[in-house]
Amino acid sequence: MNEPLAERLRPNTIDDYISQTHIVGPNGSLTKQIKSGIIPSMIFWGPPGVGKTTLANIIANTSERPFYTLSAINSGVKDVREVIDKAKKSGGLFTTKNPILFIDEIHRFSKSQQDSLLQAVEKGWVTLIGATTENPSFEVIPALLSRCQVYILNSFNKNDLEALLRRAIEKDDILSKKTIKLKETDALLRFSGGDARKLLNIFELLVNSESRDKIVITNDLVIQHVQNNIVRYDKTGEQHYDIISAFIKSIRGSDPNAAVYYLARMIEGGEDVKFIARRLLILASEDIGNANPTALVIANSTFQAVSTIGNPESRIILSQCATYLACSPKSNASYQAINNAQQLVKQTGDLSVPLEIRNAPTKLMKELGYGDNYKYAHNYDGNFVNQEFMPESISGTTLYEPGNNSRESAQREFLKKRWKDKYGY
Repeated sequence: MNEPLAERLRPNTIDDYISQTHIVGPNGSLTKQIKSGIIPSMIFWGPPGVGKTTLANIIANTSERPFYTLSAINSGVKDVREVIDKAKKSGGLFTTKNPILFIDEIHRFSKSQQDSLLQAVEKGWVTLIGATTENPSFEVIPALLSRCQVYILNSFNKNDLEALLRRAIEKDDILSKKTIKLKETDALLRFSGGDARKLLNIFELLVNSESRDKIVITNDLVIQHVQNNIVRYDKTGEQHYDIISAFIKSIRGSDPNAAVYYLARMIEGGEDVKFIARRLLILASEDIGNANPTALVIANSTFQAVSTIGNPESRIILSQCATYLACSPKSNASYQAINNAQQLVKQTGDLSVPLEIRNAPTKLMKELGYGDNYKYAHNYDGNFVNQEFMPESISGTTLYEPGNNSRESAQREFLKKRWKDKYGY
């Protein structure tokens, strides 16, 4: 049986590697390390199909090191220790030829499994390269994360994906037996979602579906052959981001029926329930916020509950949370407020905090006027007194605009009574 196209085209050298120029381009942060063979332990973080495994293989080949690989899906502590024992025998301590241990989907390792890697990494028995689609700050234990450099890999852009297609047509021995013309690529790129592996799998499926020796790739041809062949949810990444995106957008759009449908797709596909709960937690603040502050409380309780209970009962809790959030009033006002504030900070830099609201922990600071004339709000009627909190040069800048719902309308009235002469409420 032939290898999949994505495997046949996997590059073996850094010069053949497409994309991620910010880390492996001519001036990339990893390029010199790879070519010198002095490789630190590291974590590759990025969506599926962006070259994490390929880059690990290239590093091993270029540095001529022994290469061991484990998948966190089907490996346990025993497997980790067996590989480390082999690595200790095949390489020297703290040399440029330390074996590389590549762990795919390292975020799926439990704390005890990650703990089993610590000594090997610290002692230099192995150089660890982990790959993850999840934020390592949340999914990798701090002790291990502190021993690794984190590199972010981005989704392929249009030029990268089209270059991959041209390479497949020109260099693959099987595809080169046919005459293939890329007339249109929009549908191929849309279905791939920036995932190079998915793109090549779809392209191979398309070519193999055509009995003709001469094939002209058009959007209609792609849709005709591909649309009905990619409906299955793949928890390893093929539709991981498509389904979670549809799930979140359905809740944001106040459609509980679509929300539980996509929730069921993920549950039936074996998705990590904590991944789903974490996205609900973000949505509760980003898309509902102060329109219904209880949403964040329920989402947080959901995350804690599914972390404790696990499958299969977590589906009930997730369904309750998803339908509650879908039926909740929506507002992104607090989300927009922090976006506006961060943009203002980037534009204006480190402006001076007004003296009267500065902290004065030392005698010198008090002598310099820190905290002078500060008005303690609770000493005034209504627990409010008009005073300046913003730096002088941006005084009166409105960053938070309450939404048009009952709760935030009340907030707007609250602010208007107090700040009608300063902010635009």
